[in-house]
Amino acid sequence: MAKNVSLPGGNLPPQLSAPAQRALTGAGITSLEQLAQYSEEEVKRLHGVGPNALSVLRQAMDERGLAFRQQDQDLPTQKSG
Repeated sequence: MAKNVSLPGGNLPPQLSAPAQRALTGAGITSLEQLAQYSEEEVKRLHGVGPNALSVLRQAMDERGLAFRQQDQDLPTQKSG
């Protein structure tokens, strides 16, 4: 069985499954702060992130006062004009 290890500079939970870790890091997400910029629905679409991984991530984010971005919130954009 492979050992789950957080990446240096990241703070993803160490109990996160290896497939979920690979999916997140493959998407450029190495920290819970980065993860909070995505909606749960977006993260769920990543191959390797299932219900158990989402539960682990939700709990870790909650412990740090973070949450997934709400589905109807847009990422900040610059206004032209």
